[in-house]
Amino acid sequence: MNEDDSPIPPAPEHESTAFNAYAGGLSAEQIASGWHRTWIGGLWEEMGRLQLDYLTAEGLDPWMTLLDVGCGCLRGGVHFIPYLVPGRYFGIDVSAPLLDAGYDVELAAAGLQDRLPRENLLANGSFEAWRFGIKFDMALAQSVFTHLPANFIRRCLIELAKSMAPGGRFYATYFECPDDRPDAIELHHEPGGITSYLDRDPYHYRARDLDWLADGLPWRVEHVGDWGHPRAQRMVRFVRV
Repeated sequence: MNEDDSPIPPAPEHESTAFNAYAGGLSAEQIASGWHRTWIGGLWEEMGRLQLDYLTAEGLDPWMTLLDVGCGCLRGGVHFIPYLVPGRYFGIDVSAPLLDAGYDVELAAAGLQDRLPRENLLANGSFEAWRFGIKFDMALAQSVFTHLPANFIRRCLIELAKSMAPGGRFYATYFECPDDRPDAIELHHEPGGITSYLDRDPYHYRARDLDWLADGLPWRVEHVGDWGHPRAQRMVRFVRV
């Protein structure tokens, strides 16, 4: 996501909303210049490596099936794909052009295309990972909830519950609003210097808000908190029950 947490710039010929602004096209010139890396937040090597290090510490092994929610142009994928058994990585994103940049540019440059069938990447704006037709052991949404209003987070949790194996774990990052600031309209986060908002992108949520959004769904919510994110996003773990 753009700077991982700053407001999304308008996408050409699409409404500029938190849910679909990344669906806009990227020109061949933009992709050739590497601008797709900036579009999804920069910190290409640092954030890609952090995602792999964190999930392996959480028990991700090479034989597991992993779903990368909001995978974009595969900043995490270029690290997960060589670690996992070929074909065990799957990615879903609202933006088909970003997926193309990830597969045709980033994986090609890294020599990784032979480890990932192209059909393992799905352009879908409704989190319908069940379309892959498999159950996932782990899933990760890095800097996705930070750009979503609450009802879209609820939709994400509904759809992913259909796709996770029993005991499967879905990790998601978010900007946390502390309990002693329940009326905060704006919050400044350090490190990173990002400002989040109650009612516009990038959004912040209380931990209890995420409990509420998962209420009635087959998830157990576990609040991890700080996980070393360079822009102060917190981690929450949803366990499929």
